Amino acid sequence: MKHLLPALLLFPCVAVAQRPAPTPPENLVQYAHPLVGTAKMGHTYPGATVPFGAVQLSPDTDTLSYEQNGKYNPEIYSYCAGYQYKDPTIVGFSHTHFSGTGHSDLGDFLVMPTTGPLQLNPGTADKPQSGYRSAYSHATEVAEPAYYKVRLADHNILAELTATTRVGIHQYTFPQADESHLILDLMAGIYNYPGKNTWTFVRVENDSLVTGYRQTNGWGRTRTVYFALSFSKPFKQYGSRNYDQKQPYRGFWGRFDQAHNWPDLAGHQLRLHFDFGPTTSGQQIKLKLALSPVSTAGARANLRAEAPGWNFADYKRQGQAQWQQELSKITIRSPRRVDKENFYTAMYHAFTGTTIYQDVDGQYRGLDQNNHTAKDFTNYTTFSLWDTYRALHPLYNLVQPRRNADMVQSMLAHFDQSAEHMLPVWSHYANENWCMIGYHSVPVVCEAIVLGNAPFDQNKALDACATTARQRWYDGLGLYIDKGYVPEDKNGASVSKTLEYAFDDYCIAQAAKKLGRPDLEQEFRQRATNWQNVYDARIGFMRPRLADGSFRPKFDVLTTSDPAYIEGNAWNYSLYVPHDPAALIAKMGGSPRFVPHLDSLFTMNLPDKFFAETEDITRDGIIGNYVHGNEPAHHAAYLYNWTDQPWKTQPRIRMILNKMYHQGPDGLGGNDDCGQMSAWYIFSALGFYPVAPSSGEYALGSPAVHGAVLQVGQGKTFTVSVKNQSDKNVYVQSARLNGKLLTRPFLPVSEVLQGGTLEFVMGGRAAK
Repeated sequence: MKHLLPALLLFPCVAVAQRPAPTPPENLVQYAHPLVGTAKMGHTYPGATVPFGAVQLSPDTDTLSYEQNGKYNPEIYSYCAGYQYKDPTIVGFSHTHFSGTGHSDLGDFLVMPTTGPLQLNPGTADKPQSGYRSAYSHATEVAEPAYYKVRLADHNILAELTATTRVGIHQYTFPQADESHLILDLMAGIYNYPGKNTWTFVRVENDSLVTGYRQTNGWGRTRTVYFALSFSKPFKQYGSRNYDQKQPYRGFWGRFDQAHNWPDLAGHQLRLHFDFGPTTSGQQIKLKLALSPVSTAGARANLRAEAPGWNFADYKRQGQAQWQQELSKITIRSPRRVDKENFYTAMYHAFTGTTIYQDVDGQYRGLDQNNHTAKDFTNYTTFSLWDTYRALHPLYNLVQPRRNADMVQSMLAHFDQSAEHMLPVWSHYANENWCMIGYHSVPVVCEAIVLGNAPFDQNKALDACATTARQRWYDGLGLYIDKGYVPEDKNGASVSKTLEYAFDDYCIAQAAKKLGRPDLEQEFRQRATNWQNVYDARIGFMRPRLADGSFRPKFDVLTTSDPAYIEGNAWNYSLYVPHDPAALIAKMGGSPRFVPHLDSLFTMNLPDKFFAETEDITRDGIIGNYVHGNEPAHHAAYLYNWTDQPWKTQPRIRMILNKMYHQGPDGLGGNDDCGQMSAWYIFSALGFYPVAPSSGEYALGSPAVHGAVLQVGQGKTFTVSVKNQSDKNVYVQSARLNGKLLTRPFLPVSEVLQGGTLEFVMGGRAAK
């Protein structure tokens, strides 16, 4: 070394070659906007959550009752997510929400900070000072993934929210005030009504920790949620009010003053307040509320595991890092910011619908209302399967394969715990709520089997699908098995059920074929042809049929209020044979007749009178007679691929992308339905779509991105390359998969999952 040192000193200007610093990954969180869709009926919530988080901490903007004068209150539909952009006040911040459903529940454990004299009533929107609610301005509102901020004008309190998977974290910056309070409203809920709360229990453990649970009877008939609430600062005193109606017998509790500083509370209708005395300007009071499906001990364990400290900025940073990781499952290229905003907002929504439902130790409440431990999988809930089997679960299979496999195992656990021996129909929080039709766990389970994404007993899973499909007592299914269709005079929504049962049957046949079970395949392959039994060849539409075999005389192909169809009309539903479009097209006269018929779906006018009485369908979700705001026709634009004019799919897809998705509170053309609307956007923007999950194929469309890289699991990537992309170049001139020219407008899913490259060349004219 002593010989080298002088040489180094003699040549001080020699530069050592260095590698260029790696380009940091683009911040994708900036493009995802939780406020998109909050102005629509039943749409999204703008609050703080992490991907697939059990906590969805969000503002609620009013307290409408589900019933009014003993009848359904139609205004409640606008509050499925708890938040309406048009509302001038915020009632508080609750910890559980659904994303874009057409019905609702949840809204658990509402917290509201206040100043001034204590008020335990929420007040009214026109007179917010009459209660604890507050006016606010959108100018002070910030909504980002894992973060929400707003100034509560009437109390001059800055509210900030963030979350971990199981813990909601609040930071309230108070003004100088003689009296400052935090309200815990255990009466509040979404789709609320007198009697929905069946029981509430609260235990004040000490001057900064409160635990308890509440049970509700609503969409989820027997739903129990536990909590543990920790304050950053000890409260000086606390109290409660029990709004229960008089009961014949209350035991001997009446001897105690339970309204003031009483640590052991229970009832149907409880509100609590925690008083912190005077606050100085800028003083912060923080709280953390952990959820558990199992126990208050579980909630406390979740709190300790996920949120042991009080650094709000750290939790926000960690939450947004989780979002960056999940959003990076697909990185797109586009010179326009709006394209990235639309895409990553859709990704955000797709990853908030289905939620983790277990404690950090794996325990969860099962459908049998007993506690179970998830072994070798993570348990999930919120399965809006009538919506999400179409594109959301196929998206999970593509970029979230491990999570989707866990979701399937959660469905199989549901089956094992079901007294009815059924896979989930629409389940949440250890409840089957039986919403919607079909048995659409089946496509999710079967697609996992067909694609090989099935780290579970596949034959047992297939048996669960077959058992579900043979339950004669379920929703006209016995009639369907006997007659090959559901008779409308015996069971409602008959056409929709027949068509959807037939598709589910096809999925079982596909899985049986994969597993080498020919008897099962033959049984369900035959059942999958039952769609033909409600097709009226004389008029060319799917039509309600009666038990005597005749078609129902009264029939209108345009009305959306026909009880034989659900969330759609005959025109849209008559295209619902996703598992055999070729046979449907042949029935309808082949390409010469089918193509003009499909053209008219998008170009005709559907007058308002045909959907005026249909709650789920609004003008802004309709293009011509194509109802994109509801799911039954989501595959329709891709049906041209089975005709002699497949290029017509391409401009239709680009038109729908442009019309139905944009930024702003009204940025979605219909209910997001737990991510299905957003999953449609993601697939279609990439250039392909799962018309028939379990088929093993994607149908090609017209990519809207300039390129994309998908992380498809096990370190593999699938790249979408798009040449000559522009708003005018909507037609695919050629498509190559791993360098090989595609001669059909279809893409094998198995090859996508293996990784590789799909190259589109675009142009301004159809490549016929």
